[in-house]
Amino acid sequence: MRFRFVLAAVALFAPFHVQAQDYPAKSVRLIIPWAAGGSTDSIGRILAQKLNEYTGQQWIVDNRAGATGTIGHALAAKAPPDGYTILLASNSTFAIAPHLYKALQYDNEKSFTPVSLVAISPQILSVHPSLPVKNVRDLVSLAKARPTQVSFSTAGVGATSHMATELFMNMAGIKMTHVPYKGGGPSAQALVSGETALSFVDVITALPQAQAGRLRPIATSTASRTSLMPELPTIAESGLPGFESVTSFAVFAPAGTSKEVTGRVQRELSKALGTADVKEKLRAQGIDPIGSGPEELVVHQKAETAKWGKVIREQGIKFE
Repeated sequence: MRFRFVLAAVALFAPFHVQAQDYPAKSVRLIIPWAAGGSTDSIGRILAQKLNEYTGQQWIVDNRAGATGTIGHALAAKAPPDGYTILLASNSTFAIAPHLYKALQYDNEKSFTPVSLVAISPQILSVHPSLPVKNVRDLVSLAKARPTQVSFSTAGVGATSHMATELFMNMAGIKMTHVPYKGGGPSAQALVSGETALSFVDVITALPQAQAGRLRPIATSTASRTSLMPELPTIAESGLPGFESVTSFAVFAPAGTSKEVTGRVQRELSKALGTADVKEKLRAQGIDPIGSGPEELVVHQKAETAKWGKVIREQGIKFE
């Protein structure tokens, strides 16, 4: 009787094991919860090209933008947990959005299986050349002398550029006026044109604008200096010890996806992120590849969630 039960159990789970061993047996959808052309999209396309090569199947980038990335997240959360829908997310959605949206269509922790922290990117605290500041101390002094008179642009409420500025104001004890835009491109353009006085700008955008004299970079948001602008000090070493803000990118699968499948995805991602050509392509855009395991991603997600939740509460940030 016990022998028949064992045979039945083997028969029941055999298709699953074959599926896991053969994964992927068809094309994989890689959901990018942002519009084409941004950093998340760029990372996704670089990785998809490599994963096509490694797995022998097509990894199809599916851009599902809207609502600070939560539309794409909701779509991924509802997908079958079979490994054929994978999500590439940024911390603006997996760590920040849960504190801003009263009713998400998913539970950020329960709806996903963590796979890998794939990359991080610094942002450059930049000012319009007309603003009479050369460094962080100058900016803080000016903002204290002119409360709410200094304007800053961001990619939108809850975007990492917004959170970085709120953290900066919180630590410096200053108040500036927020002017949100629909994306990093319009936000940077507002700064360059003089519509706003300052912004946290992606390093790949800030570098050519700085070289052309259209903006003045004064510090980088990361704990250490960026290789693309090594002469630029960090905010932490410029008068706000402990300041750190990054845009981080991570891969998740729908909850319930097997460890065999997520393990295969994680291994292929780490291999891709370790290749010279992928490193070169990402670093040319100011993005530092990582390629961690799921445990490191869980630690990072919890730390980012706690950090930005505190900033949002203390700064009283809400959607208008």
